[in-house]
Formats: sequence, C-alpha cells, structure tokens
Amino acid sequence: MKPSKPKALISWSSGKDSAFALHEIRRSGEFDVVGALTTVTATFERVSIHGVRREVLLAQLDAAGLPPRIVPIPYPCPNETYEARMGEAVAQAVQDGITHIIFGDLYLADIRCYREQKLAGTGITPVFPLWQRPTLSLAHAMIASGLEAYLATVDLKYLPAEFAGRKFDSALLADLPDGVDPCGENGEFHTCVVAGPIFSRRIAVMTGERVERDGYAYCDLVMEEL
Repeated sequence: MKPSKPKALISWSSGKDSAFALHEIRRSGEFDVVGALTTVTATFERVSIHGVRREVLLAQLDAAGLPPRIVPIPYPCPNETYEARMGEAVAQAVQDGITHIIFGDLYLADIRCYREQKLAGTGITPVFPLWQRPTLSLAHAMIASGLEAYLATVDLKYLPAEFAGRKFDSALLADLPDGVDPCGENGEFHTCVVAGPIFSRRIAVMTGERVERDGYAYCDLVMEEL
C-alpha cells in the first residue's frame, strides 16, 4: 500500500492565483487537497475582497471537485473578528486531520510572514507553490494553461473603473499602466476564474453591473441561465 498523502486545504479567493496554485499542487501530486477555505462577507453573500457572488464561488468549487469550507465574516470586519473566525476554521481543519494550507501568494513578504505567524503552533503548515515566480511570465503561464478569468475588482488608485469586468488575457496585460503588477499582487486588481485545467467544466458567467464603492470598482459576474 502506498502511504497516504498529507491532507491540505487550498486558500481559495475565487481568483487566478489560488486557482493556479491548486493547479501546480495537483500536478506535483504531493498533497491530497480535500477542500477550499474561503472567507465570505455575510452582509453581501460575496467572497471577501473579490466581491464574487456565493453562487459563482460554489459553482467554481463544484467544478474543481472541492468541498467548500466557508468562513463567514461581517462588514465591516475588525481584524480581531477575522482572526477569531479563521482560528476556528484552522482548529476544525486540524481536527479533521488536515496538516497543510496552500496559498497563492507571490512575493509580498509581510503577507507570507503574517500567515506563517498565525499558523505557527496550530498543527497546520503553510505552502506557497507560486512564491517569487516572476509575475509577468507567471501571468502568461496562467493564460497559456487555459485559465480564464475576469477582473472582478479594481483599485481605483491604480486602474480606471473600466478595467473591472475585463478578461485576464494578453490584451489586458499589454494595457496595464506602468507600475501595475501583471498579477495584481499589490492589490491593483482581483479576479474571478471561470475556466482552467483545475475545472471539469467552464463556469458560465456574464458581466453585469459595475459599481464603485470605498475606492474600488466592482464588476458583478452573474451566472448565465441555462
């Protein structure tokens, strides 16, 4: 009998980085990814930060074959509330025999350090499969893999509102202003993945209303009716 692989969760934001991190982990075969950990802002029933509808999130995870582990948080969410809710989710994961959480972080050392500090001593080890890969070549690798995504949120400090709702493709990369990271790692934009090698099927969405709130532009991505 082969020894069983360590059980892991993917920290799932609904976007391209977590999707490609999952792709790389599945290709390596090192872990048994048994679920997806996602914070959802209960006030709006949307993925936190990204603003993706819960029904789109659930369609993604169904297509990826991942049971959802949704962590509900309020809006606004004080940091101590966020950390308490995540602490409960981590404790439950440990109880379920999970030993690792996979993150799609690319190069922000403070974010990685925060994750490592919060998981220290919990029994969960963080894994960063995309860490320090050059982001322009990484963005092109994502696109070449068949990953399809839309910009769900843009930070208006970096990009005009019209970028919300655009496809994450080579044309977008060419249009990004100087100083904007090709993967949006500094928070310039956040994405919603609708297709790729991790999915059994494409998620049928259409771009809906674009709204601006709190310095961000959000494009509503709506499930197409069959």
